[in-house]
Amino acid sequence: MSARSLSSDGPHGHRAIAHSIRQVVEETLWPTRCAVCDRPGDLLCEDCRRALRFVDALRACPLCGAPHGAVQCTECNPVMLAGSHRDVFPFDAMASAVTLDDGARRLVLAYKDGGEHRLAPLIGELMAPYVPPHWLRERPTVTFIPSTRTARLRRGFDHGELTSRTVAASLGLPHASLFAMPHSTDQRKLSRHDRAANMGAALSLGIAGPLPSACLVVDDVCTTGATLYGAADALAQAGVTRRYALTFARA
Repeated sequence: MSARSLSSDGPHGHRAIAHSIRQVVEETLWPTRCAVCDRPGDLLCEDCRRALRFVDALRACPLCGAPHGAVQCTECNPVMLAGSHRDVFPFDAMASAVTLDDGARRLVLAYKDGGEHRLAPLIGELMAPYVPPHWLRERPTVTFIPSTRTARLRRGFDHGELTSRTVAASLGLPHASLFAMPHSTDQRKLSRHDRAANMGAALSLGIAGPLPSACLVVDDVCTTGATLYGAADALAQAGVTRRYALTFARA
């Protein structure tokens, strides 16, 4: 390494050198390991990446994105929607990158609850190709469902914000934080019915003034859809006419 590369140019140079040194020390003491199989080397090793059950867009439901709903969807039919007290699906379309299996679940948990924020670019880049080209014609503003205040303090970052910024950058779309931070119970602890009631009361828009006409809501996992449906409702009530959703994993 040359003396030039080690030289500092004011406070920014000192910070860059300190950051590089810290990274070397951290990697020496705590080597990077695969978030799925714990193998040293990469955050997601090639074997575990290939083992992810990527959704086949040709077999997925064109409306709700359910992995096997192209012919007859079991997720957005009238019976299932009635269970969420709905007559119609609240998004113009929704898509997901992978099916939620053990590997995808481990990846999400390492990111959210394991504090591995370096997974944000990786997860976001896996999601971006699942946005169909016709969604992009209206240049939707990419947004996210913020973590609760408790979760954000515990994790030290908002996983939804980091992921959505990567998706927006990958697609060349604008990004904005539109939702207020909810004061709600962790959705993972609730039943399908309780999730719908919880998010219906918790989600609201956190900005005043004009909103974009089209939005793309990014979230990590779609299980019952209650969180995303609550976001769609808030956007619809505010006058957003085109609403899309993209998740990393789909239960």
